[in-house]
Amino acid sequence: MKRAIVTGISGQDGSYLAELLLSLGYEVHGIVRRNSPATHRLIDHLLAAPELDRRRLYLHSIDLQNVPALTDLFASVLPDEVYHLAGQSHVGLSFGDPVATCEFTAMGTLRMLEVARSCKSAPRLLHTSSSEIFGAPSQVPQDEATPHNPVSPYGVAKSFATNMVRIYRESFEQFTCNAICFNHESPRRRRTFVTRKITQAAARIKLGLESKLALGNVDAQRDWGYAPDYVRGFHALLQQDEPTDCVFATGRLHRVRDWLEIAFGYLDLDWEDYVVFDPQFTRKADPALLVGSTERARVRLDWSPSVSFESMVVQMVEHDLQIQRVRRAS
Repeated sequence: MKRAIVTGISGQDGSYLAELLLSLGYEVHGIVRRNSPATHRLIDHLLAAPELDRRRLYLHSIDLQNVPALTDLFASVLPDEVYHLAGQSHVGLSFGDPVATCEFTAMGTLRMLEVARSCKSAPRLLHTSSSEIFGAPSQVPQDEATPHNPVSPYGVAKSFATNMVRIYRESFEQFTCNAICFNHESPRRRRTFVTRKITQAAARIKLGLESKLALGNVDAQRDWGYAPDYVRGFHALLQQDEPTDCVFATGRLHRVRDWLEIAFGYLDLDWEDYVVFDPQFTRKADPALLVGSTERARVRLDWSPSVSFESMVVQMVEHDLQIQRVRRAS
């Protein structure tokens, strides 16, 4: 039985990854932050599942700044694979607290690399990087060799972490990989992100629970994919004979207004009747033309997206509509 350690297991990607690994017969050890106000809502169904009786899912409350505790955990579990997904992932919030963003996202990754290197048998390690490392890119589309040019504190922190993963691979001969992820969404996306904000607002407006939605630049563009597809790529990346970095993306750009048209249109609403502009939601430095090239993932991992942009948006709207109906009825 393979053993895996997953940081950020209670988030969108972590919960999908835990499901995948458990389905493949892994013993999964998830790290959650000590004294974190966040709940384990996204993995509650796993904690209550029959496989828990066979002790294949464990949670460990450890601060990622606590190197001795992490070292003890690694020595106890002896993981075959480590998936480092934890981090301050909201780009907008990184401008408000750049120090904390860099401490958690950049230095947190370096600590994980050091802890893994200290193991007698170093586990394979995957770090989830971000398209934000490219920021204002020198080429379109972006691939694994595109120079980094971040335009946000989050992008800078991720660039540092991504390069450290590469350095540990090349200098210390560790099996370390970067999954360079472009934006990816699902019904499990936190409500602070614009994508979920849109689908939730559309559902609430349809049910008469809200009347307006305040947004920033509706012409902002991103390459948006489906989170479970990307998680499938994470696992495939660590199963290769040789470590490498891979971009996970769709290769297609969409605007925020595309989310609005599909989400509101699915509910027979005209989004322009409900959306108002609020400058507080505009990015201080908005990346341009971030769209990924997935040739390496296709060739080496036989990976490609399986869910279309339109289907993903509709799935999220349906999910939020069901949630709001249940809350209204209770």
